[in-house]
Amino acid sequence: MKYRRLGNSELNVSTISMGCWAIGGAWGSVSDEESRRALLAAVDCGINFFDTADVYGDGRSERLVGEIVRQTGGQLYVASKAGRRLQPHTAVGYDRAHLTAFLERTLSNLKMERLDLLQLHCPPSEVYYQPEVFGILDDLVKAGKLRYYGVSVERVEEALKAIEYPQVRSIQIIYNLFRQRPAQRLFARCIEQGVGILARVPLASGLLSGKFSLSSSFAADDHRHFNRHGEAFDVGETFSGVPYEVGLSAVEDLRTLCPADVPLSQAALRWILMEEAVTCAIPGGKTPNQVADNAAAADLPALDAAFLRGATQIYENKIKPWVHQRW
Repeated sequence: MKYRRLGNSELNVSTISMGCWAIGGAWGSVSDEESRRALLAAVDCGINFFDTADVYGDGRSERLVGEIVRQTGGQLYVASKAGRRLQPHTAVGYDRAHLTAFLERTLSNLKMERLDLLQLHCPPSEVYYQPEVFGILDDLVKAGKLRYYGVSVERVEEALKAIEYPQVRSIQIIYNLFRQRPAQRLFARCIEQGVGILARVPLASGLLSGKFSLSSSFAADDHRHFNRHGEAFDVGETFSGVPYEVGLSAVEDLRTLCPADVPLSQAALRWILMEEAVTCAIPGGKTPNQVADNAAAADLPALDAAFLRGATQIYENKIKPWVHQRW
């Protein structure tokens, strides 16, 4: 495993970390026991950073992560998110009372006194123009409730606005072979500002695992079934916003670029880590084998120029028209 500093923070995190949405819900059924095994496998692989949220299984994911942190007793970092519990999810709800209550509930779920990183959870665009929201987060840091804060965003433009606030230490954004715009518009600014990048949805909801086909099916409670067209939340969170059939075609082209004995999923993760601005990729994993396969990408050698050129060409020709200007 390799480690990188998260922006200007004191957190030195594994370049392949673990996204914990799947162990909370909306990815089909998974047992708590299997989730525990997956989390322990992550620790065994050297993963020390776990990204969760209060809405992942209504706290289920946070509770499982907290349990493993206590059980292992190692130097593990936990990031969570707040805001999506608001009903309705509007900018006016990002006030002191709500944010404080959300954080207290997260700390209770985790059984922790202080959170390493709290992220606003894809808030409405208006929130980025409300300095008082970030002032509330500053106060929570001063109160000892959190070490650092950041923002999980949908769009590059939201990230550019967020990093104008000097204490924003991280941006979580979708970045993968199917979503390349952040590298062109955002990353250089983040390096200048000392802001870390958490690359979420790094395998495009599993499309970039190379394991799906036109005949693949997904459970009714899996967002890859119920959010194909953005019915429940932003469509960009499901298959990175790429139409399923288009993604499958691009995956077949990407396979031909992979080095011998390197699965597409690992090549896709290693491609993300080629960017120095990226602190870590946060793939999910519901089983120990999935987690171990993801973690192995951290130790792969750098991808060669032929892979990088080919990946850019496939993006330009097949993917860019669907996603580039939307996010």
